[in-house]
Amino acid sequence: MTEEHGRLEAARKDTVVWRRWGPYLSERQWGTVREDYSENGNAWDYFTHDQARSRAYRWGEDGLGGISDDKQRLCFALAFWNGRDSILKERLFGLTNSEGNHGEDVKEYYFYLDSTPTHSYMKYLYKYPQAAYPYEDLVKTNRARTREEQEYELLDTGVFDQDRYFDIFVEYAKASPEDILIAVTAHNRGKEAASLHLLPTLWFRNTWHHAPGQDKPSLSQGLEPKGMAVITAEHPELGRRYLWCEGDIPLLFTENDTNTERLFNQPNASPYVKDGINQYVVQGRQQAVNPMRTGTKAAAHYRLTIPGGESQTIRLRLTMSAPLEESSDARKDLFGNAFDRVISERRREADEFYASITPPTAGEDAARVMRQALAGMLWSKQYYYFDLDQWIKEHEANAGAAVKALHLRNRQWIHMVNDDVISMPDKWEYPWYAAWDLAFHTVALAIVDVDFAKRQLELMLHEVYLHPNGQIPAYEWNFGDVNPPVHAWATMFVYTLEKQRRGEGDIAFLKEAFQKLLLNFTWWVNRKDPSGRNVFEGGFLGLDNIGVFDRSAPLPTGGSLEQADGTAWMALFSQNMLQITLELASHDPVYEGMIGKFVEHFFRIASSMDRVGDNQDEMWDEEDGFFYDLLRLPDGDAMRLKVRSLVGLLPLCATTIIPDECIVRFPNATAYARRFVSRNAQLTKTIAPPDKRGVKDRRLLAILNETKLRRVLTRMLDEDRFLSPYGIRSLSRHHLEHPFIFQVHGEEYRVQYLPAESNTGMFGGNSNWRGPIWMPVNLLIIRALLMSHLFYGDDFKVECPTGSGKQMNLFEVACELAKRLTAIFLRDTQGRRPVYGGSKAFQTDPHWRDHVLFYEYFHGDNGAGLGASHQTGWSGLAGALIFMFGHLSEREWLENGLVVGVTRKEPEPSAGPVPSPTQAKVTT
Repeated sequence: MTEEHGRLEAARKDTVVWRRWGPYLSERQWGTVREDYSENGNAWDYFTHDQARSRAYRWGEDGLGGISDDKQRLCFALAFWNGRDSILKERLFGLTNSEGNHGEDVKEYYFYLDSTPTHSYMKYLYKYPQAAYPYEDLVKTNRARTREEQEYELLDTGVFDQDRYFDIFVEYAKASPEDILIAVTAHNRGKEAASLHLLPTLWFRNTWHHAPGQDKPSLSQGLEPKGMAVITAEHPELGRRYLWCEGDIPLLFTENDTNTERLFNQPNASPYVKDGINQYVVQGRQQAVNPMRTGTKAAAHYRLTIPGGESQTIRLRLTMSAPLEESSDARKDLFGNAFDRVISERRREADEFYASITPPTAGEDAARVMRQALAGMLWSKQYYYFDLDQWIKEHEANAGAAVKALHLRNRQWIHMVNDDVISMPDKWEYPWYAAWDLAFHTVALAIVDVDFAKRQLELMLHEVYLHPNGQIPAYEWNFGDVNPPVHAWATMFVYTLEKQRRGEGDIAFLKEAFQKLLLNFTWWVNRKDPSGRNVFEGGFLGLDNIGVFDRSAPLPTGGSLEQADGTAWMALFSQNMLQITLELASHDPVYEGMIGKFVEHFFRIASSMDRVGDNQDEMWDEEDGFFYDLLRLPDGDAMRLKVRSLVGLLPLCATTIIPDECIVRFPNATAYARRFVSRNAQLTKTIAPPDKRGVKDRRLLAILNETKLRRVLTRMLDEDRFLSPYGIRSLSRHHLEHPFIFQVHGEEYRVQYLPAESNTGMFGGNSNWRGPIWMPVNLLIIRALLMSHLFYGDDFKVECPTGSGKQMNLFEVACELAKRLTAIFLRDTQGRRPVYGGSKAFQTDPHWRDHVLFYEYFHGDNGAGLGASHQTGWSGLAGALIFMFGHLSEREWLENGLVVGVTRKEPEPSAGPVPSPTQAKVTT
């Protein structure tokens, strides 16, 4: 057990609050729904980046490379000024949805380089130009570009030419849970000396404005010995804290209150406002900061001149202790050898922690990618606060009349009070949780912190998240939208991983999750199967523009859309609930009665996609050997929308193994299932036969029988169709030369292969599912291949790639896909990372090339990163793939079943020694 594992264990037992402080600041609070009190719901324009430096937030805070406590009461972050910028650099800049030619887009370079799960050690890098930041150029040039053109990036502006920039690293190391050491090192990468104003900033989230009479927290300058400065923080809940700053450094104080004079041409309640430090540093307004050195926002003002090619470091300490009252030795230890020793120890402990989980087969570069992927996921935690009932009341009050808020978004979610640290998809582009993203996050997070992963899954099922009707909230722009139901799968995965690690599963966790998931399952059955025929709608289901139409809007043809992906998701949901039920029934016989329920649901849903006989109103197309969405017209006619996309591959993902031991252990459930199949024989005619025995007498639940599986895999593994050098494309490349075209009411709807960004504005246009590679769905395809291999064994082989003549079993195909996906981030034989495309700096510069970004999705042909640049959330699955495929041999995959959610039965205490993985039986 490493030191970090020891901290995790202490945190798990609630003996030490190692997680109280962490990277819980957002990268962007402005432009969010939470801060939108407009009448038209235009969140981006209601609260802009230009306003953010002057306007106090209502629901959260943002900052550069910052930290906060787990309720975001006290915040710390960095601010910079190069002497040329028009404003202090306090937060990341990016384009709004209307400014970017492909939607919103951050225009900065920053990297989450390292983090342990308790945040005992963290490292962050921000690249800051020495020339004036080109705000206007970025907005103007991108606005002028069409959706068919590439985005205009910060590197394109020339501000990094001749290496005239600073690499600013910040390291956090915890001497104890309440004693945080901070080292900020600025490297001048240019050849000439350059000046840098560096302002470590401490402030309180403004809670007093909305709670009159509440005790207001305060910051003040304390008495300090020579050679250091200290900010004393007093908070009614947190108590007293100190930010110690090395050096005789001036401290600047103001209030975290809105500058109403600048924004609204109204008098300020106080001369000291949120942008007071900006006014003092950039505009030279001495009166903008409080001469009494008190307030609710404060910064230490370091003025550095750094020679070319050299660096300077400043040291700070956020702590509860007051060494002034102690011995002189204690004061010296604030920034003496003890400070450097703690940081060195935490670095070493972080190295030991990652070495303990990195596969021995992983090379240096793969280990680096895995570590940065997982570190990025840990940095992407954010305190998320949103009281919907309160927000709606405030919105109505601001609107002046309740009638103006009748169509206010999320009005049906007034029960919701979110007040937790949550894993974000991307803390700038998506600084709000998304339910299906979060499920995939937990897969990777469980590798480093299974307890935090479990907590994330529990949150979405908690009564202040889950709607009373059973719906899981989607995302803050529309909590009532529908995300794919992958929560049960993630729950079983995390449970399984913990069981493998600790020798026993957390049955209490699984039971509670099951009860809430049952509510969600019932919501799907009652709300998303309008015809009662076990075919499901769901809207866009997280796949944005993948369809011919906006699948969350009324169809231009009228009628309804029966979705192959929605139906496949529900088949998988049924399988996952069955797996959970079998596991619970192994511990509590009361659950055995539920086994038949999910068996029946699966058979009815799976068979609905291809009924017995030649039917034109079903999703399976026998001629094409593929699944399609079905458009039902108002006159009763139906037609398949023949777009070959992930929509038609997702039925493959509904594949699960039932070990023979379950058949024996639950005779009543087995008898019920056999009676049901006997009475409803037509339901199993077109799917995988449930009575067929596979390897080790396993049974297979799958939508695809062997014939369909081979036909679908032939298309999926064709490099001219779905199989890219970097994974499975979201749309077949066949549609490049053969676009799908649908005409209605004189309007043409076209779906064409687009390997990069979207050329439509559907769902904002910032994501594209018409050709690029998406990590999460690829992971589910890999899971299905592994499940199928557990059933069919080594003798079942397919050509991979199609037409190559090379035969592989399905385990080998899964390994091949994992290899292609991780190749996106790894250096190739020329030393280039496909994720960085043609960027010279990222490919060749030693100060750029090993800092890996995990984008939202990837170019369908060359693997270049696209969309949100820090969506480590689910692209961090690359680290999970390196971990999973690096640790286990093929035999261990078969017997342990770690990834596919099949766990071995632990022996009874009297059964002798625990069998090795290759000897153990598998159970669900």
